[in-house]
Amino acid sequence: MPRIAYVNGRYVRHADAAVHIEDRGFVFADAVYEVCQVQQGFIIDLTRHLDRLDRSLSEIRIRPPMPRAALSGIMRQVLRRNRVVNGMVYLQVTRGVARRDHVFPSPEVRASLVVTAKILNPAVNAAKYAAGIKAITVADNRWGRVDIKTVGLLPNVLARQRAKDSGAQEAIFVDAEGNVTEGGATNLWIVDKAGNLVTRPADHGILGGITRMTLMDVAERLGLPVTERRFSVAEMLEAREIFVTGATTICLPVVSVDGETIANGHPGMTAQKIREAFFAVAEKTAI
Repeated sequence: MPRIAYVNGRYVRHADAAVHIEDRGFVFADAVYEVCQVQQGFIIDLTRHLDRLDRSLSEIRIRPPMPRAALSGIMRQVLRRNRVVNGMVYLQVTRGVARRDHVFPSPEVRASLVVTAKILNPAVNAAKYAAGIKAITVADNRWGRVDIKTVGLLPNVLARQRAKDSGAQEAIFVDAEGNVTEGGATNLWIVDKAGNLVTRPADHGILGGITRMTLMDVAERLGLPVTERRFSVAEMLEAREIFVTGATTICLPVVSVDGETIANGHPGMTAQKIREAFFAVAEKTAI
C-alpha cells in the first residue's frame, strides 16, 4: 500500500508529494513543526502538541492554516489512510509561498501545511530500552530561541551525525557555562545521587518537550520528586541514571556518555517505571 501525505488541501501519494520551490520553509526554514507518537491506535498528547504548535506559530507570527478541529481531523485521516496503529504523525506549517525576500510577504500569503505519517516497529524501541544507548557531548551552538519548534535544525543534524560517527545514538548539548541543555532531538534527565529526577528548566535554553511535560505527570503519579535546575556535565556523569525523552521514544536510558559508563552500565529502574506508566497517564485521542 503506498504511503499518503496531505499537502495544502490534497491527499497525495507520499512519493509524489511536493511544495513550491519558493515556499519559505524550503528557502528560509521559516516554518514550525510537531511530531506526535501514535500508540495502539491513539495519538498521544494531541492537545499539548497542538498547544505548542499554536505557541510556535505565534512566536514567529504565522497565522494558523486552519482551525484546530480541522487540523486534528486531517491528522487522523492521514493516519487512517496509512493504516498506522503504532508510529508517528508529522505536521509542518510554513509561512507560505512568496518571492524570495527576507521580510514577510506583503500582502500576507496563505500558510502551507504538510502532514505525513509512518508506521514504527515497537520492537526497535524495545531493544533500545533493554540495552540503553550511548551519547556524546557537544557544544551548544544553536540560536537562542530553541524553545520555538522550528525546522531550522542544522546544528542538531550536525550534532547527531557526529554522534553517529562516534558510535553513539544521541548528542547532548552543553552550554558555555558547562551545563547540560538537552539532546539533539530529546530532552535530558538525570537521577541525582539523592534519587531526585532532575531536568533543566524549560526556559529559552531548551525546547519544552511534550513528553517532558507528561513525564512530570507520570512522576507525580509515581511519587517521584522532580527538580528543575541546571546541572553540569560532571554531575551528569556521576548520576544514578540518565535518560532522554521524546515523542517517538518516550523514555530512553543512556548508559554511556563520551565513553564513560553511567552507574553500572545498565538501564535503570526509574526510567523503566516511568515508561511503563506513561501510556496510562498520557492523553489518548482515538484515530
